[in-house]
Amino acid sequence: MKTETNWQILKADEPPTWLSEKVGKFAARLLVQRGITAPEQVAAFLSIEAYQPTSAFAFPEMSQAIARIQQAYEQGETIAIWGDFDADGITATSVLWEGLGQFFVQGDRLFFYIPDRLKESHGISVRGLDELRSQGESLDKSLKLIVTCDTGSTSLEALNYAHELGIDVIVTDHHTLPDMRPPVVAIINPRYFANEHPLFHLSGVAVAYKLMEALYETLPEVPQQPLEDLLDLVAIGLVADLVSLRGDCRYLAQKGIAVLRQKKRLGVRLLLEQCKRAGDRPIDISFGIAPRINAVSRIWGDVRKCVELLTTRDEKICKSLIEQTELANTQRKALQKKVFKQVQAKVKLLDLSTTGIIVLADPQWSVGILGLVAGQVVAEYGRPTILCTVDDGVAKGSARSLEGINLYELLKGQEHLLTSFGGHPLAGGLSLPIENLSILAEAIDQRFWSQYGELQSKAITIDLEVEIPDLNMDLFNEFKQLDPFGMGNPYPRLLLRDCIFSETSHANILNKKRQKVEYIKTEYTLSDRSGHQIYGDWWGHYRYELPDTVCDVVVELVDNTFHRRYDVRLIDFQAKSSPLMADLPSLATPFINSSHPNLNIVDLRGHDHSELDKNLSATICDRCPQTWQDLNILLNGTEQAITLVYAKPEQINGAIAWQTLVGIAKYLSRTGKEIKRSQLIAKLKIANQAVLQIGFDELQQHGYAVQVNEQEQTIRISPALSHASPTTKHFIQAANELAFQQQFFDRQLTTFCDEWTHTS
Repeated sequence: MKTETNWQILKADEPPTWLSEKVGKFAARLLVQRGITAPEQVAAFLSIEAYQPTSAFAFPEMSQAIARIQQAYEQGETIAIWGDFDADGITATSVLWEGLGQFFVQGDRLFFYIPDRLKESHGISVRGLDELRSQGESLDKSLKLIVTCDTGSTSLEALNYAHELGIDVIVTDHHTLPDMRPPVVAIINPRYFANEHPLFHLSGVAVAYKLMEALYETLPEVPQQPLEDLLDLVAIGLVADLVSLRGDCRYLAQKGIAVLRQKKRLGVRLLLEQCKRAGDRPIDISFGIAPRINAVSRIWGDVRKCVELLTTRDEKICKSLIEQTELANTQRKALQKKVFKQVQAKVKLLDLSTTGIIVLADPQWSVGILGLVAGQVVAEYGRPTILCTVDDGVAKGSARSLEGINLYELLKGQEHLLTSFGGHPLAGGLSLPIENLSILAEAIDQRFWSQYGELQSKAITIDLEVEIPDLNMDLFNEFKQLDPFGMGNPYPRLLLRDCIFSETSHANILNKKRQKVEYIKTEYTLSDRSGHQIYGDWWGHYRYELPDTVCDVVVELVDNTFHRRYDVRLIDFQAKSSPLMADLPSLATPFINSSHPNLNIVDLRGHDHSELDKNLSATICDRCPQTWQDLNILLNGTEQAITLVYAKPEQINGAIAWQTLVGIAKYLSRTGKEIKRSQLIAKLKIANQAVLQIGFDELQQHGYAVQVNEQEQTIRISPALSHASPTTKHFIQAANELAFQQQFFDRQLTTFCDEWTHTS
């Protein structure tokens, strides 16, 4: 059953005229909503050239970090990079691998280490330090310096151990700061800044880039590769890590996407080709590149090949690695769906009215996809969620929260129960003895209730209310001016009122080899009361989950490059009762099943029925029911089987139908000819007598006399004087409502046929 969602429709003052003229009325409203109204603010938001980036030396300890790297360079020391296994950590490792590789010979004086997601946790570990040290000793290289990226701020035990071994450490990270400063050379972490600082929201890869920016500035004569060549990696990590795209974050993402679009990097070019994306928008990263990079660690654990994929210049090696990422992503989709279903089954056993935080564990769950599934649970149930797998008495997993609930702080007071944990307010990872899991769940649940007091309702923020005709290339281009979208600058969510879904279908996604993947996408046509239509999709859902009645919907506008059109992606819907369709139940199929349990409907729509057996004991339905009364007459008029042979209902557009009717009236009144009713119905695509009569009445208001010969079934139209005020409002409304009703009843019969076939 669909969980009800609280819709929060944003309001905004009317944008100034100059702003609407500059970016368009809808984009201007978005900018006003997001507090970007001053001319200099707008210029800096829209243009890279108008923004002044912050110096890398704004970090308080950047000078110490650069001095230590410079010393290592001058003295020929060996350096190791310690990375992380998500897309932000992988791209950060790649930035340091290529950037430091301009100063230290890769594989000789420069190495990197990334923990295996399936065997290790985030952060620096004693075990990993020993492995790195032995790796250097085997090559007769004494490890003197480690530079971390996207990790390390709270790895106090391991950092103390490195200090004891005489290994200096420079931490570059963006996660929560430690309570006590560890014995390291420098910590480059934007969390030291205030929230409003332009560097505060940098992700791990962006912090690593800032380190390289400072190093290039200090030793400009050494590097052979331009610093800007690393920006495509920065864009990937920034967008993938869902950091707030404000200040320097937005600037670096804009610059990075411009580099990404050029596809100079072999691995990036082949990844974009693999997922059929241009690389000019953040969505190409979040739905194309990032899932494939992340999938490798989620399925196989070891991501060292991902760094090679992003940095190699060998096309043969790169193509082989691309195939591996695609395979991993396909497996990830199937596994994620399977585990989510299992989690849903466990959630059904909980009392959600008294459960503040969902905490679940299962030894069969793969730790690699628990963060993704936890995010799905948060979205579905509106609860912070911790999901764990269990191995050898240890529960290890991922935590996800929703805006306004700081899950990191809730966990922070429970260190005595945990073996390890880290992260930030909305996401984290943890491990603990399995016997402590129930104690932890109770402790953080109690703290949740005392701190937040009530459950947070599941909510969706809606930016703009639009109509289907607005959803076109012009609107898409308006929005594109505000790219890159992401956290802090979310992609616009649009409200459409009074719509219905039709022509629905669902299917498994196919991989490159045309094999089915356990991941569903539903496609549909969305129509409004004026007859306007647009195509759309709904990922991860089946067609029967869509409502059968009029509803308001929340969508995002997407560019369907494959079909060369603009579609919508469904976010949410709220079914509603329609004043014009008040006589219709919200679902007709249950009525059919309950009132006619033995009814057999044979569906021959779309098939050749010219040779239909005339002796067949069946009632032939050659016209789609248009009202509830029509359906009752059809069902109650026979005890025989019903055979559907009618053509798919015509897509009626009230405005076009009226123009056609007026054109016919002009022709008939000028020539004195008549038209058969059947011909008029075929031209208007309207057979409903009541709707036709409304059209005739409104023709008389426009100066035409309509004469209907019921016996001959012909119609004459001649000039006449009219004293009424001309209007076409009622006919167009009635025609569009008829279209709604036809689609409704056609869908009910289709659904019944599908269910009857399935159960029989």
